[in-house]
Amino acid sequence: MTLENFLLDLLEDPVDHQPLLYLSEPHVLYNPRRRVAYEVRDDIPVLLPDEARVVSDEEHERFTKDPAARPTGTKS
Repeated sequence: MTLENFLLDLLEDPVDHQPLLYLSEPHVLYNPRRRVAYEVRDDIPVLLPDEARVVSDEEHERFTKDPAARPTGTKS
């Protein structure tokens, strides 16, 4: 299941307060500036800095080039 656009419009990274990329597969919110991914569990974004995971260079490329990635923090 994907997150609602209304919720995505409100989300930002809790550390740098900038937009994220939402990837419905693998169901993460990704910050390409900090190269960290936040899990989405049971359709609930887990935006806790201590729970973020660092992504590999390969994942970074895949996430940033995904045409289905949707930026957050924007008014649709």
